[in-house]
Amino acid sequence: MKKKVEECWIGAKNREIGGAKQKRETMPLSSTVIGALLGLGTQMYSNALRKLPYMRHPWEHVLGMGLGAVFVNQLVKWDAKLQEDLDKMLEKAKAANERRYFDEDDA
Repeated sequence: MKKKVEECWIGAKNREIGGAKQKRETMPLSSTVIGALLGLGTQMYSNALRKLPYMRHPWEHVLGMGLGAVFVNQLVKWDAKLQEDLDKMLEKAKAANERRYFDEDDA
């Protein structure tokens, strides 16, 4: 039973960490582009709703693109920090469960 639990835990952790590291290396450029497009789209949608020309004030589009890029980059950083905190909590819970259930068998 203990071996099966360890294999399941180790396999899941390796997949998550390996996949996350690979994504984190390529995310800054794509998240910046996605955020810029989100900001641009929001400003153009706002102008369309008010029936104004799409590019009425170009500086508003630049500002929207900058704010969108900052927002999405901060969201990616927050997600990475959240994943690290979750990994720490899961490791602590795993250690506590091992002490609770497996160390009782030894005593």
